[in-house]
Amino acid sequence: MKKVLLAGESWVSYSRHIKGFDSFFTSTYEEGIEWIKKSIEKAGYEFCYISNTYAAEKFPRTLDELNEYAAVILSDIGSNTLLITNQCFTKGMQDSNRCELLKEYVEQGGGFCMIGGYMSFTGIDAKARYGQTEIADILPVKMLDVDDRVEAPQGIHPVVVVNHEVTEGLDQEEWPYLLGYNKTIIKPEGKLLAKIGEDPLIAVGEYGKGKSAVFTSDCSPHWGSPEFVSWEKYDTIWGNILNWLTK
Repeated sequence: MKKVLLAGESWVSYSRHIKGFDSFFTSTYEEGIEWIKKSIEKAGYEFCYISNTYAAEKFPRTLDELNEYAAVILSDIGSNTLLITNQCFTKGMQDSNRCELLKEYVEQGGGFCMIGGYMSFTGIDAKARYGQTEIADILPVKMLDVDDRVEAPQGIHPVVVVNHEVTEGLDQEEWPYLLGYNKTIIKPEGKLLAKIGEDPLIAVGEYGKGKSAVFTSDCSPHWGSPEFVSWEKYDTIWGNILNWLTK
């Protein structure tokens, strides 16, 4: 069974509660993998997961480790988490550049996908900053130099524009609404398959011997609306993308 690695899709919330004279703090840990995990497993892949909390230390550091996976997905995880490890930050020692490593992985035949979110592509306040890393070379889209979020609280509906293996079974469907995405620009060598307005939602491309894909909205709430993550074609999206990436 082919293995797929997803990194990201977790967060910790820290709150202060004030009740008159007294106050106290609480924290919660959450993950947004519930829906995509089921889809990947339903498509026949072994789902492997590293949360944002552990990615800095546990994300693969060598090409041999990456090559254990038929495809790698980054979802809502900023480039700093892959670049600034404890060894670098606290000890001032050298460590692996995982963005550079992912480029080499794709160049030699691996499959790579980036899913949108506040810490994907360029991201909120331009903090995800993948456009300044080697990841920019392997994606089928060009990233902005500024905060790239498009917030759409009114709801927006994607449209399939090209018949392709990745959009098979999706082209005749009316999509549920999404609540936002990361704005990108299709590269001349990229293939735009589905869009929101005039911006890419799904795009694919090839780099070296490998392939890459983007889904610029979210695989979970909030951009991924309840209607979207419960849509009967939700599984089709991720199965199609992975089947194409690993073919």
